[in-house]
Amino acid sequence: MANDASTVFDLVILGGGSGGYAAALRASQLGLDVALIEKNKLGGTCLHNGCIPTKALLHAGEIADAAREGAEFGVRSTFDGIDMAGVHKYKDGVVAGLYKGLQGLVASRKITYVEGEGRLSSPTSVDVAGRRYTGRHVVLATGSVPRSLPGLTIDGDRIISSDHALVLDRVPKSAVVLGGGVIGVEFASAWRSFGAEVTIVEGLPHLVPAEDESSSKLLERAFRKRGIGFSLGSFFKTAEYTDDGVRVTLENGKTFEAELLLVAIGRGPVSQGLGYEEAGVAMDRGFVLADEYCRTNVPTISAVGDLIPTLQLAHVGFAEGILVAERLAGLSPVPIDYDGVPRVTYCHPEVASVGVTEARAKELYGADQVVTLKYNLAGNGRSKILKTAGEIKLVRVRDGAVVGVHMVGDRLGEQVGEAQLIYNWEALPDEVAQLIHAHPTQNEALGEAHLALAGKPLHSHD
Repeated sequence: MANDASTVFDLVILGGGSGGYAAALRASQLGLDVALIEKNKLGGTCLHNGCIPTKALLHAGEIADAAREGAEFGVRSTFDGIDMAGVHKYKDGVVAGLYKGLQGLVASRKITYVEGEGRLSSPTSVDVAGRRYTGRHVVLATGSVPRSLPGLTIDGDRIISSDHALVLDRVPKSAVVLGGGVIGVEFASAWRSFGAEVTIVEGLPHLVPAEDESSSKLLERAFRKRGIGFSLGSFFKTAEYTDDGVRVTLENGKTFEAELLLVAIGRGPVSQGLGYEEAGVAMDRGFVLADEYCRTNVPTISAVGDLIPTLQLAHVGFAEGILVAERLAGLSPVPIDYDGVPRVTYCHPEVASVGVTEARAKELYGADQVVTLKYNLAGNGRSKILKTAGEIKLVRVRDGAVVGVHMVGDRLGEQVGEAQLIYNWEALPDEVAQLIHAHPTQNEALGEAHLALAGKPLHSHD
């Protein structure tokens, strides 16, 4: 098998999603010679099947809700229905523009971009369609795909994954969403805005179970008001076709019928049959194992993104890719504090957080050393204007730093930037309280919460 290059690359990257292309861009910026291999489209899941298209659907849903609710603001608007062809045209246009820009960016960095399905052939090489690409180092970044459960076949007809949901040519009259995590609640939210009857099934006690319990409860309350049903605390048992849809049965005997079943129980790593184990890479349940510097047990191989058991978020993939590139270029990058990564669920209302939950803080510091404060958005002028309800909850160590910020409310995902600075810079409430936040903004609510936690509340009761 012939090497595709006359010289050995500094870095061969298998996978052109968030983690892979971030590693390629940063490595080339640092003077490394890079080959980037991708079997589908540059940009991976995030750009084509995840973050970007789902948020476009959610924004279309927001427009639909605004049309329905215009009278609340004195605007005479009507809602005549959803044109899914038009929604997809809008969504696909957003994706296409970003895709073109990313292609140009990779080309401008003189990265050798290879289209084709790659397979790790040794600790220093990847084979693609009969050609071998050899590098001093290899980065595995093959990402993830939607998961299912034993005995539950995703057929793309009545039992679908998020990939199918993104290209669905109609609004389902009704849907059961299996999984109340980020993917499940986002699709439930969008479909409800489009007019579907939706029920979420989550085996754990709360929706978005990775979030602080207070955020979960606020989201559940908001979903009830929107007419989104949910069943909590009992796991899936079976799914079967009916004359005109699907019947879902839970372990507690409850049944739900709908036109479609969306399986949204998370994503699993893409690693099978790619030569990882043959090259000696340590794995667990399909994930490639890596240390805090994204190094595998094989000295010439690193791994990033959804392929390793860290947070499955595009911005985590970016950070991991950059970390690997800088390490291989001889810099001294700092390991990622995954608690310090901002997390946003883009449903209506949004759920955003950074840091640890109240329960986790009590485990880390002791229950008597944890102090919390809740600031209700009812006291925030901008939230009143937007007619959104919710709250900001702060978690701090007694007499110490803020270690968790948890927010629920429309557009609060845009406030997580300051929240991550508060957590990552180990800010004290008094320090944040000194900062002047613009009025009237929702950002002001973050400032008001810290004023209250510092013992000098302004537009809230002490």
